[in-house]
Amino acid sequence: MVKGRILSGMQPTGKLHLGNLEGALRQWVQLQHEYEMFCCIVDWHALTTMYESSREVAPNAREVAIDYLAAGLDPAKCAIFIQSHVKEHAELHLLFSMITPLGWLERVPTYKEKREQLQIESSSYGLLGYPVLQAADILVYKANLVPVGKDQLPHLELTREICRRFNHLYGEVFPEPQALVREEAALLPGIDGRKMSKSYGNTILIADTPDEIRKKVSMMFTDPEKIYRRDPGHPERCPVFAYWQVYGPEQTQRVAEQCRAGELGCVQDKKDLAEAIISALQPIHQRRRELESAPDYVESVLAQGAEKARAVASVTMDEVRKAMGLY
Repeated sequence: MVKGRILSGMQPTGKLHLGNLEGALRQWVQLQHEYEMFCCIVDWHALTTMYESSREVAPNAREVAIDYLAAGLDPAKCAIFIQSHVKEHAELHLLFSMITPLGWLERVPTYKEKREQLQIESSSYGLLGYPVLQAADILVYKANLVPVGKDQLPHLELTREICRRFNHLYGEVFPEPQALVREEAALLPGIDGRKMSKSYGNTILIADTPDEIRKKVSMMFTDPEKIYRRDPGHPERCPVFAYWQVYGPEQTQRVAEQCRAGELGCVQDKKDLAEAIISALQPIHQRRRELESAPDYVESVLAQGAEKARAVASVTMDEVRKAMGLY
């Protein structure tokens, strides 16, 4: 029995990485069996930072679609589509922008962080208004739940505020979406120990070949206090150990004990980890190769997903226009 409706999405700023896979996609694959799911590729959101390289967004979106499918999302169970293929997102964003106070947007923590990360003094409306478009993405499907990490909760709370404001002004149209918070244990650090992010260049991609994985894992930061092989280590501080917990949980006790005892060197530890990751990703890599050789199939999945999404979004927009008296 379907419990409710979920909307989630990722930006096509490049191929997805292991942080995306373990922090979100694995959960989506499980949720598609329990909920009515809309899995969006949010290409308009990507333009907030990629406006100067906009021609990369469309091919990136196809790569993200391949990652979605290779990870196990089933187009028979969920709608997989590109945001810009469903124009109702843009219309609802426009209408929401008319009722959203500027101060609400300026206090969103991730807006300040993004400005600092991009090292810009002034930003576009698109970057500032990102949460309004995100609210439209969610509410156009009247989603009950949104899978998010804890760092995304302020964005979702703004969606809830916009929802309440619209309902107060025009009548009860939208349900307030609730957060489905992801388990923090599933989050993986980047190879430099920071948060894994394409903007930091510290990612291991889902699509990376075995040799690329070996090379990147060999570059991973480790416990800074374990300089020599026989130095006692501190696994709880080591990014490599965080990966063992995901890709070799049955090995974590052995790795931790040998590391603390100075019996396991970081070089060997990383070699072993790379092979564990490669083995775990083998089914995804096999599926990815099949999808790369079937571009027409991927396009058909996106077209069918957009059709399914538009069928829901168009009904919502009819209700919105009626509520606002725009007919």
